[in-house]
Amino acid sequence: MARVNVAVPRRPPITTHEGAPAVHINAEQTLRRISLATLLWEDQFYVDGKTVADQIAATIPLVKPQRVADIAIEAREKQKLRHLPLLLVRELARGKNVPDGLVRQTLARVIQRPDEMAEFLAIYWKDKRQPLSAQVKKGLRGAFSKFDPFQLRKWERESNIKLRDVMFLTHPKPSEAQVGVFKELADRNTQAVDTWETKLSAGEEKKTDEQKRERWIEMLREKNLGAMALLRNLRNMIEADVELDMIREALLHTKVERVLPFRFITAARYAPKLEPELGQAMLKCLTGQERLPGKTVLLVDVSGSMDATLSGKSELTRMDAACGVAMLAREVCEDVEVLTFSNRVKEVPSRHAFALRDAIVTSQPHSGTQLGDAMQYVNGLRKCDRVIVFTDEQSHQAVPNPTAPLAYMVNVASYQNGVGYQHGWQHIDGFSEAIVDYIRESEKAVDKPAVEE
Repeated sequence: MARVNVAVPRRPPITTHEGAPAVHINAEQTLRRISLATLLWEDQFYVDGKTVADQIAATIPLVKPQRVADIAIEAREKQKLRHLPLLLVRELARGKNVPDGLVRQTLARVIQRPDEMAEFLAIYWKDKRQPLSAQVKKGLRGAFSKFDPFQLRKWERESNIKLRDVMFLTHPKPSEAQVGVFKELADRNTQAVDTWETKLSAGEEKKTDEQKRERWIEMLREKNLGAMALLRNLRNMIEADVELDMIREALLHTKVERVLPFRFITAARYAPKLEPELGQAMLKCLTGQERLPGKTVLLVDVSGSMDATLSGKSELTRMDAACGVAMLAREVCEDVEVLTFSNRVKEVPSRHAFALRDAIVTSQPHSGTQLGDAMQYVNGLRKCDRVIVFTDEQSHQAVPNPTAPLAYMVNVASYQNGVGYQHGWQHIDGFSEAIVDYIRESEKAVDKPAVEE
């Protein structure tokens, strides 16, 4: 008879990069953790971008294919990431026992801009050029059908892999509206389209300052600028002496569904005169949403590692990401207290929008990550219904279980080990407004009465 009283081997202890005891998590949790708050191949404070991408690729085979597909869709549609979902689908396509049609359906869904088809092929061939799988071809065909002629012409640009290459490799069947542009792609004779970039750059070398100003005014009147183009060009418009009232009007009416909260923080740095309107635009996603009842403590990490940039080409930081989501969370809390932590805990005024950002960032020196002490403080001195922590989870210390009935650890980085998985915590990865939606909906699910059979 087999022995029952046998010791189960213990897994070796793991730590965060700063030395705190971390929690062993399963493969799916690991994939979410290292995926949903990463800008692919960009270095972070403790880990380089290649290491993160390699960790993602190594973890995917350990996760059920459907869950990988779900995470890819969540990354694109809720976390608004562009390249990461493409990598997830590419690694999914390598897998065995993947349900028929899963790669095709997921790829067609996560590609939401024509140039992402070519970017997917660049990822597919990153290690070596090889034939496309049947499911990948079908997925790219499905993606092709989503775009109108204007979009296809706009995104056929000079690059190593072009839309023309994708078309010849996958042989999509054009719709009636696409026949003309498919022929243009095949003949390498794509018609130029009027975009805000082409309108602005036409005859650039001969334009006077007044002509540049008039061109910006024309684009604002014709509503030719998408949300990201508008945010990125605020300083250019101000320098061109475009009337501020016209810019304010554009900000208040632009669609911001695909803009991550921290993008508004960057825009405000370059256009401080427009902070009120940027704040209103940023909070637009909360219109009509229910408030979180009771007392909430928002605990924001302002340690040194949070000053690391999200991208080598960007000034955006992990702290910007945390502040952006904290600014949204503050607006939906019925009763709120805002604290920051680094080497100590500091209470800050629960201001609104960018005033709250300023209070958080300037609250104390950005040094160590004493998250354990911060949670001891919250547990011992603060009675609240929920605590929401915004952090990269790289604590110096062990983190105690929360005493608040509802506790959320919001991770805005992609480091492999974290502390927010023990008893009492709900762990959330990412830095989009979907985090606020998740908290509200998860609490609604808990409050729902059981359905009688």
